[in-house]
Amino acid sequence: MCGIIGVMAKTPVNQLLYDGLLVLQHRGQDAAGIATAENGRFHMHKGSGLVSEVFRTRNMRNLAGNWGIGHCRYPTAGSAFNSAEAQPFYVNSPFGLMLAHNGNLTNSEALKREMYLGDLRHMNTNSDSEVLLNVLAHELQVASNGAFRLDEDTIFTAVAGTHRRAKGAYAAVVMIAGYGLLAFRDPSGIRPLILGKNETEKGTEYMVASESVALDVLGFKPVRDIGPGEAVLVDKEGRLATRQCSEAKPFAPCMFEYVYLARPDSIIDGISVYESRVKMGVYLAEKIKREYAHLKIDVVIPIPDSSRPSAMELALHLGVPYREGFVKNRYIGRTFIMPGQAVRRKSVRQKLNAMHQEFVGKNVLLVDDSIVRGTTSSEIISMAREAGATKVFMASAAPPVRHANVYGIDMPSRRELIAAFRNADEVGAEIGADALIYQDLEDLKKAVGDLNPAVPRFECSCFDGIYVTGDVTTEYLDQIEDDRRIASTAASADDESEDEPAAMDGTARV
Repeated sequence: MCGIIGVMAKTPVNQLLYDGLLVLQHRGQDAAGIATAENGRFHMHKGSGLVSEVFRTRNMRNLAGNWGIGHCRYPTAGSAFNSAEAQPFYVNSPFGLMLAHNGNLTNSEALKREMYLGDLRHMNTNSDSEVLLNVLAHELQVASNGAFRLDEDTIFTAVAGTHRRAKGAYAAVVMIAGYGLLAFRDPSGIRPLILGKNETEKGTEYMVASESVALDVLGFKPVRDIGPGEAVLVDKEGRLATRQCSEAKPFAPCMFEYVYLARPDSIIDGISVYESRVKMGVYLAEKIKREYAHLKIDVVIPIPDSSRPSAMELALHLGVPYREGFVKNRYIGRTFIMPGQAVRRKSVRQKLNAMHQEFVGKNVLLVDDSIVRGTTSSEIISMAREAGATKVFMASAAPPVRHANVYGIDMPSRRELIAAFRNADEVGAEIGADALIYQDLEDLKKAVGDLNPAVPRFECSCFDGIYVTGDVTTEYLDQIEDDRRIASTAASADDESEDEPAAMDGTARV
């Protein structure tokens, strides 16, 4: 889950890209980068941290030009961040390319071998985004047939070649030196990408972004979502071209975007994220009436922020008071995307504080958008009891997360998922709840799908273990588990080493 943006403007674009990344900051807080183009040259600045931390006035001044791309990142592998993997990435052969990518390639290791042995291209990081960039660069070389000249057909042919080789989930924005802005989406449409435009006195400006909220805030009007397997090309003169570049595959946008990842004011593939979360609350209330009517619930309290729409609607349908019981410190990052259990556990209490008057002597129903590792849920239930709650029930607007996600969300290891090998009662006991209610998967699908019947299915692999790209094997999942275990062990060792004293010879430990 990363945030990407690309803009072809009529005036300097650096501020637009910066403001767009601020709007998309919820999609990644690990690193940020912006690249612009001016007079045939690329300018780029990127680094670790939040958007506001990475860019200073001097950096912005150097990002000259009227078109460019931006990226905010979080790691999909759950390991410590390497600043070399901040995006965008650049290659200069056969054409100058800058790429920013949201998603995860499931065949990146195989592609790396192809790059080294067949395409004779070198990767400098472990990032699958750099792999995607090199695949596209190679396909451009093949499509140009050695002419080293670009046109619309050549570029779209290269995207088609990239789709044939790259597997998994990806939405990408690309700058092509001397030509223009390219954007494309994976053939299943798993990761989101939307096109917008802005009419100015100097002509039409175009933007592509991960979420529609970026268009709204920057004054662009949504045109439409970029389709699965589709590519959009805007040249330097502002001419727009689109083409379907892959074979038809089942359209399956990521369900977790609606559950948790996206901002509520976004519309993704014609579906309002906010309305979908409201409907999740309706279906969850019906399940509680049907199966948990014996619970004596005095108050419904959301766990801020993404569960609020579901919690409000659930309380309304149950006829139970809705209250805000937790105050959120908005200067703490999203705990779900923080690497390492210890960091998550510590951050929960820094992030939330309970208002005792809403808990004392009450049977409280806490509502969260989902329960992934259980760390946050366990801590919050403890906080509710400490605040004086008589009983604490927990409801999840999403079904149990039981399977690895390989399409760009940081939950690849089943051993980290609290529900992977437990039923609802066992999970409830593990997190300390007096009762735990999960949303049913079919109800979740209806809550989201009813808002746009044109979307035939959703990518729900973390709930049902069905991987829509058809290339995810047991061996692949086992390898992810092993890689994650090794990375976690190394990270733990690093944490422990920080507590060790300086070396006896007087040299400082670095």
